[in-house]
Amino acid sequence: MARRNAPHPPKPGPSRAALTITHPDAAGIDIGSASHFVAVPPDRDDQPVREFPSFTTDLHALADWLKACGVDTVAMESTGVYWIPVFELLEARGFTVLLVNARHVKSVSGRKSDVLDCQWLQQLMTYGLLRGAFRPADAVCALRSLWRQRGMLLKSQGRQVQHMQKALTQMNVQLANVISDVVGETGQRILRALVAGERDGRVLAAMKDVRIRASGDEIAKSLRGNWRPEHLFSLRQALAMFDFIGTQVAECDREIAQQLQGLKAHDGEPAQSKKRPNTRNAPPGDLRTQLFKMCGVDLTRIDGINVTTALAVLSETGTDMSRFPTVGHFTSWLGLCPGTKITGGKVMSGKTKRVVNRAAQALRMAATALRTSQSALGAYFRRMCARMDKPKAVTAAAHKLARLIYTMLTKGEEYTDQGQDYYEERYRERALWHLARRAEKMGMRLVPGEPVAS
Repeated sequence: MARRNAPHPPKPGPSRAALTITHPDAAGIDIGSASHFVAVPPDRDDQPVREFPSFTTDLHALADWLKACGVDTVAMESTGVYWIPVFELLEARGFTVLLVNARHVKSVSGRKSDVLDCQWLQQLMTYGLLRGAFRPADAVCALRSLWRQRGMLLKSQGRQVQHMQKALTQMNVQLANVISDVVGETGQRILRALVAGERDGRVLAAMKDVRIRASGDEIAKSLRGNWRPEHLFSLRQALAMFDFIGTQVAECDREIAQQLQGLKAHDGEPAQSKKRPNTRNAPPGDLRTQLFKMCGVDLTRIDGINVTTALAVLSETGTDMSRFPTVGHFTSWLGLCPGTKITGGKVMSGKTKRVVNRAAQALRMAATALRTSQSALGAYFRRMCARMDKPKAVTAAAHKLARLIYTMLTKGEEYTDQGQDYYEERYRERALWHLARRAEKMGMRLVPGEPVAS
């Protein structure tokens, strides 16, 4: 007799695809400042989790242990800058190293609090649940470090300019009110004469450049101050620091030029294009030719992009776009593409994701320069400004610039500007086409009429 309330056998449900092992020889490393915890598959060693100090000798011992355990793939989190020595050493030893985003690791469901971080990374990497962050070739990484160092020096130099202006204001020397740039040619001559002991306003005003709109009397009037010794001392030190940082920037420019020579991959020179004024902070030399020999195309032909912007983008991305399967992947990495927050078929938000990307920042600055450009890109930017607020228009224009750069680097095609009139005509055709479709849905037909006189 069957027992009452006997449990029924479970009904067969829909089959679920089990996780498959994609990297059986994977290891995980929890990066720290003083030591690193490393986990390998449990069957490779009696002690599958070990701690290694961060000294170079111990890092080599870490690599030897991974080799002995048969590991070929290593996953680690991007913790500050402590991961860089470990990443570079393991990559030089022949390992496939993946630098994963800590937010991506956290978003994978699991009992992360019950295991060591290195074991959790090893498990996720074994089942192929992690993807490595983009990191360009080693030579491009060297160029990127030099360009970032140069940017840091320029910021430090800008702080010294602020110190000069503060010292002048404390002495009630209103030079900044009559000269727009106190570190230009006129401002430099006057400041160095002040530090040298010159106090006559007429003599100082005679040093102005012919391009200065202010008169000699206005400049002389602005240079009447109280000349307190402590403020003059601050001005002298700020000017000396400004000059010293300038020598550091020049040395950094020489290193960048040597690195660009090592990245030469194409012959020839770029075709002549419209003249673009160089910015003050642009490195000296023919950077346009060097960048052409690096990537095979002239990115400065794109309106809004000068040599500084092109070098900033290439130092972050390199010229090999194979890591980005499509242009959408590239713009998503830059953080310039629209968001895809969709629920129930309804777009909840199209806001771009928040990322810190120096290449995207350079493209946004280039997009703002399109405001007065008489080109197709300039017309596009102004139309975006009419449709939406300024930050969104800048992002949209930067997104278009990124797509053009990706196309040029992948296909090797030169950019040709169709002109503002061409863009406006294309926009008019699209607007008429949409109006004709709307009229057709309402049972009407558009009839061209005589143009209205303005």
